[in-house]
Amino acid sequence: MSQRPIELHYWPTPNGWKITIMLEECGLPYNVIPVNIGKGDQFKPEFLKIAPNNRMPAIVDPDGPDGAPISVFESGAILLYLGRKTGRFYPQDERGRVAVEEWLMWQMAGFGPMLGQTHHFRIYAPEKIEYAINRYTNEANRLYGVLNRRLEGRDFICDAVSIADFACIGWAKLWERQGQDMDQFPQVKAWIDRMLARPAVQKGLMVNKEDRNATAPRDPAAQAILFGQTAR
Repeated sequence: MSQRPIELHYWPTPNGWKITIMLEECGLPYNVIPVNIGKGDQFKPEFLKIAPNNRMPAIVDPDGPDGAPISVFESGAILLYLGRKTGRFYPQDERGRVAVEEWLMWQMAGFGPMLGQTHHFRIYAPEKIEYAINRYTNEANRLYGVLNRRLEGRDFICDAVSIADFACIGWAKLWERQGQDMDQFPQVKAWIDRMLARPAVQKGLMVNKEDRNATAPRDPAAQAILFGQTAR
């Protein structure tokens, strides 16, 4: 496998951490290109060429499947691509792959978006709307219950540590911001501790850590960029 560095367009958020964790776990070299989402870097033409949904993370792999560079956007697609590229953290057998894909899609469709909305209405929304806070805090609670049941008798979400775990841990470690009590979910609590004890996970979470507070999400200008986007 070539060791030319992968170009990672990134900002230190739960979605960005998915990819730094995977790259660290796989031991792949990579160069970080910061995408300051609070200042609008995600709308720059050069970024939109590889990430048309104006969301990070995105990667450019100089050693694509045909030997030419390939760009990949959407964190779940990147995890799947890197899993296939390396043969790691993504099972080779079909039954194993189905299980990992189920839980990766669960994260992409529910666990990430719903916890993100929980963060928004509990922390960032300028107006505290009780209905919205309760709606998303309760949905986060439901999803942690789903994950807790899944982890009964398991060390990881599937048979072995996988891209499904990497997709979830960055969101789950922020449970306090989501108004949750991990004593209610002992299996999740033990899994979080297990994941955060992994050296590669620790390294992935530290990438460009100083940038996390570079733009205050409560700043009106940043909020207009982060939360005021339309088609035009």
